[in-house]
Amino acid sequence: MAEWNAAQYLKFKAERTQPALDLARRLSLLSPDTVLDIGCGPGNSTAVLKDLFPNADITGIDKSEAMLQEARASYPELTFLQCDASDSLQSLKKTFDIVFSNACIQWIPSHEKLIPAMMQLLNSKGVLAVQAPINRNEPLHRVIDEVAAMPRWGFSEKSLEPNRMLSSEEYFDILSRCTDTFDIWETTYFHRMPSHEALLEWVKGTRLRPYLVALSETDSIAFQNAILQKAQILYPKCENGEILFRFKRLFFTAVRN
Repeated sequence: MAEWNAAQYLKFKAERTQPALDLARRLSLLSPDTVLDIGCGPGNSTAVLKDLFPNADITGIDKSEAMLQEARASYPELTFLQCDASDSLQSLKKTFDIVFSNACIQWIPSHEKLIPAMMQLLNSKGVLAVQAPINRNEPLHRVIDEVAAMPRWGFSEKSLEPNRMLSSEEYFDILSRCTDTFDIWETTYFHRMPSHEALLEWVKGTRLRPYLVALSETDSIAFQNAILQKAQILYPKCENGEILFRFKRLFFTAVRN
């Protein structure tokens, strides 16, 4: 697995944290005793939960030791554990009033199994709250797919970490099989980027990560430049010189029966 770079990810900390804030606020009327943050990364989403639920016992889990080190250093008052949500959730051996996950499940396969497994971590009447990007139709992400498909990089012969979401309708069906009480919605964020290079820096922290670690330094630079050149055409500058970057995200909450 390609290791995460916390510093690269946090270059856009405010923009990456806002969806966690928006999702957490949907839970503001709850009074949980225990909360689990799946895919806590560098701890920014876990800190959001602690601010909202100061009296709750909150645990963040992630499979990336680099991210966990950053989380522990930034939020030493919180608990962070290494756990691979794709196959080790039951190793936690406890249940929670809220199971929260911000921008994580796209990196985990088999959502038909994952979401029921997340629901099983809930106490009766507990709430699952999930957010994940569904931005593959945005021009920048289409460019990444187009450039990555070029034979020169050899990605078809390499095993890359998955990054995939289902359709909103498929999540609706999965949730309806788990519970009678759930909500699902989408939000498009409009991020202000100072330059086209900033667009590249954004995806280097997430979407490009598996590709870049699979390339030599020379090919990595060429790969990024190919994406940047196409992005410069597809994203014209606004009047003030900034770039408007649309980012669409899926949200859902579900109550365990």
